[in-house]
Amino acid sequence: MLPLNEAEFGFPIANQLAGGVATIDGKPLEISIRDAERAVTNGTNRAIARGIRPFASGVLRFIVRRRVTIQDLGLLLAVVLVVAYLVFEVEIFLHQDEMTPEQAIFLLDEAMLVGGILALGLLIFAARRYNDLKREVVRRAKAEREARILAYQDPLTGLPNRRQFEEALRMAAASPPKSGAVHAVLLLDLNGFKQVNDNYGHAAGDAVLVVAAQRLMRAVREGDLVGRLGGDEFIVLAQHLIGPEAVTNVALRIIQGLAEPVVTAGGQHDIGAGIGIALLPNDAQTAEDLIRKADVALYRAKAERRSAFRFFEEEMDVLVRERGRLERDLRTAMELDQIQPRFRPSFDLRSGAVIGFEAIPNWISADGKEVPLDRFLAVAEETGLIHAMARRVLAQACATAALWPTDVALSIDIFPGQLNDPELGRSIMKVLEETGLEPGRLEIEITESMIVHDFEEARSKLGPLRAAGVRIALDNFGTGYSNIYHMREFKFDKVKIDRRFVGNMEGEEATKVIRALAGLGHGLGLAVSAEGIPGTLKDSSLIQSGVDEGQSSGDMVTGAETQRFFAAT
Repeated sequence: MLPLNEAEFGFPIANQLAGGVATIDGKPLEISIRDAERAVTNGTNRAIARGIRPFASGVLRFIVRRRVTIQDLGLLLAVVLVVAYLVFEVEIFLHQDEMTPEQAIFLLDEAMLVGGILALGLLIFAARRYNDLKREVVRRAKAEREARILAYQDPLTGLPNRRQFEEALRMAAASPPKSGAVHAVLLLDLNGFKQVNDNYGHAAGDAVLVVAAQRLMRAVREGDLVGRLGGDEFIVLAQHLIGPEAVTNVALRIIQGLAEPVVTAGGQHDIGAGIGIALLPNDAQTAEDLIRKADVALYRAKAERRSAFRFFEEEMDVLVRERGRLERDLRTAMELDQIQPRFRPSFDLRSGAVIGFEAIPNWISADGKEVPLDRFLAVAEETGLIHAMARRVLAQACATAALWPTDVALSIDIFPGQLNDPELGRSIMKVLEETGLEPGRLEIEITESMIVHDFEEARSKLGPLRAAGVRIALDNFGTGYSNIYHMREFKFDKVKIDRRFVGNMEGEEATKVIRALAGLGHGLGLAVSAEGIPGTLKDSSLIQSGVDEGQSSGDMVTGAETQRFFAAT
């Protein structure tokens, strides 16, 4: 190897050489120190770059996940600029002997450019983050506003909900009406709303509620408060009314406003409403008591008529407590199976033969006393217990009837509350299948009022039963509700003349009525039966009037007694 000495090259020149010369196997080889340095530096830069990428991505993830604030980004921006400047200073320090002023300026520009790009990126990110935060603030404000609305307003109708109404009622109770005036609370619920939901769906039910709310708003005075408590219950606060007549006028306007049918996509619906009224200060002093007593009056109004109003009276409280006790006893009776079918026979008036029995729910309480049907039937319908009670009585009656002679029929009432049961037809057919009773031996009785109020529903529920062979009879015939169209369209098998006509069949006028009703039934091709025949009435007078069958008004018998009767004959 040739030495690089001062004699051959000169000391100043040797110190500035960028490489050396050596010989390998006698051949000269030039070694570039700068190339070697560049190779090492490039490798280091690549290593640094490989480390910077995951570091930068990690920082970005931290920024996004930790929801870095604008202040944090400003600090980070300052740090980036300082780091960029420090990188420049370090680079100058490490290469100060090798770098020309032009290179230093270029390196500074490069550092500032990189720092500026990073700063711009951070500024863009900060701007986007600011917009995100702004949208988040707007979203939260909207959510809070909607929450406040939901807390005080019914979302379907836009009316005040229970919470807002009760607060307004408390304020009204705290400021009594002027002398001679009253504040009135009118609590109402819609008639037949459950049937609309069950038969036409919740969309139709919602449409009915919206229309009802609009009509209520039009019916009350300006300044009166209308609210929705939930379901089909609405409530009105009318303040400073002078005398009961003014309250009555408000109630009548509400009833008239809701009397018109409501038309939805599903069809036309007759609703109406019952109204219970409580007055401040006459009936109560607090908001809670006013609503409770209006509810008591509403219960009485609904029990008397479908669309009526009643003012609260003190004796109503006693009736409500009795009703609550009766409901509890009824539930206990259902659990203990105290409600059993009793049977009342039907006769062929010409031959005197027993041709069937009507099964009637009979409740004997734990103390051995009989609870009248008309006393517990309304409670069973209001509480929904009617469905389970009727199914149980039907199953027991069909099991008993299956043991009778095959030419003896079983009849059973369908009560108005049962028409709300979408499974009515299927449950009856299931009982027939399980007990082995032929469908042709079962006769279903429905009242005239059920046809008038729910004709289409009654036909849709009972039509498939008739197609399966079950007979349908029109009960309480002659009470003035049904018309020829309904009787023809429903395709009854029998009419049962109401007991009120038969029980008073002593005079010529009563006989004419029976004869006319029987003639109408026969004219439509139906069998004619008379119920509630007193023991003093001779069958011949009914036969002459055109009646085919009869049912006495005597005592009912148990299922075991019917079997003993047939065993003896």
